[in-house]
Amino acid sequence: MRLTVLGCAGSFPGPESACSAYLVEAEGFRLLLDFGTGSLSALQRYAGLHAPDAIVLSHLHCDHILDAASYVVVRRYAPDGPYPPLPVYAPAGAPERLHAVYGHQEEGGVEDVYQFYALEPGTFPIGPFAVTVDRMNHPVETYGVRLEHAGRVLCYSSDTAPCEPLLRLAQDADVFLCEASYLDGVDNPPDLHLTGREAGEAATKAGVGRLLLTHLVTAWGSEAQTVEAASATYTGPLEVVRPGSRYDI
Repeated sequence: MRLTVLGCAGSFPGPESACSAYLVEAEGFRLLLDFGTGSLSALQRYAGLHAPDAIVLSHLHCDHILDAASYVVVRRYAPDGPYPPLPVYAPAGAPERLHAVYGHQEEGGVEDVYQFYALEPGTFPIGPFAVTVDRMNHPVETYGVRLEHAGRVLCYSSDTAPCEPLLRLAQDADVFLCEASYLDGVDNPPDLHLTGREAGEAATKAGVGRLLLTHLVTAWGSEAQTVEAASATYTGPLEVVRPGSRYDI
């Protein structure tokens, strides 16, 4: 597997990054995990306008789905004609949400562009990947994702506060792509996001091989403090991801 970070900013685009979007490739198949605000630009820069063969949307917050609405134009109105529907695995309500964001009510939905599959906890194939999803601790229906291919494992936390399903998904993962939105030592809202310390604790409990921190809200936080807190609870390889970074798993 190869992971390419397209966007990694938390909650809204940062000065150097779009919001969450991660391309995972194996056997020529390209799976896009989330399609957040601004990431369509990065998709073109690092992969190609029509790179994705399928999309997983972990939840329906704008910073994880907004450019999937922009992508309707790309596939519906291409000069060489409309593209066939692209498989999208997402929480229930995704078709209505993307149609509402796209804003052209007279066009009757986005099912000509996307073929939707409703997520629920369990394991299923997408291309060459064995995909396992489970509900995370977040205010809306949200799924963490475990991808397995050729004996290697990538776990993506999506957005979550600490929870047991996250540890199950991350168990013995080779790479753990984990959000760390909040700073430790402040009065954070409960049941919403992880701190650096909590991301490190989850990585240690799950026995992961490498921790990649993402979804930092840099305008309100401190990357250095987040890394320091995570390093205090996880002693393995650790780094903050950047747009364009690639990892062979």
